[in-house]
Amino acid sequence: MSSPSVRSLKHDLISSELRDAIRAGRYSRGAMLPGEVELAQQFDVSRGTVRKALQELSNERLIHTRSGVGSVVMFDDHEFSDSTSWGLPLVGSDVTIDSQILRMERTADHEFAATVGNDSVDFLAVDRTRHVAEGRPVSLERSRVPAVGALARAPEDGLIDNSLAATMAASGLAPARIEQWISTAPLSAEDAAILSRESGELFLHLIRIARGADGEFIERVVSWLDPARFRVHVTSGDLR
Repeated sequence: MSSPSVRSLKHDLISSELRDAIRAGRYSRGAMLPGEVELAQQFDVSRGTVRKALQELSNERLIHTRSGVGSVVMFDDHEFSDSTSWGLPLVGSDVTIDSQILRMERTADHEFAATVGNDSVDFLAVDRTRHVAEGRPVSLERSRVPAVGALARAPEDGLIDNSLAATMAASGLAPARIEQWISTAPLSAEDAAILSRESGELFLHLIRIARGADGEFIERVVSWLDPARFRVHVTSGDLR
């Protein structure tokens, strides 16, 4: 039988490897981690040891675990990243970020449905800002997802654990492929007012579209990011 110190070492190893993978963007926001059985086989440990590691990540708000659903990645407060190998880390790892929902409502949009190739025209629109503690907003994000499952009830019931990613996972929406476009663009008068900036000020402009394994539409996010707070981070594999 393994000693308590050995079991603790295994638990720490699992949580450390998964934490590094999440922060590096190998698991994008809203993606599902491998199941307990798969992780137990991968690390050659018991499911109990895996649960301890996952609980630690949950306590750190890196993931959200729901019975019958699994563990979904929630990490997006300090790094806008994904499995496509580039992201937008927040400058200053010790910065505390809070978010505020400005709008959450269902909307019918035939034109948008046709653009993203979605059969249904029923969507959930979620607008939110992120800001440093006791400071002005550093980002504005407008998300649109299919209004299915718990997402359809979100305007009345709220988001699960105040997380759009967790609510998407509970509704069966799991991103498998992500496309992103980034540029700089001037803020409109409306967006500048929300962000407490001057109209026309240049911000990073990010458009992100996530699709499932079969190509179905999962989410579109349009973000405005303070260039003083975010930077582009690009990684690639061995090109030799």
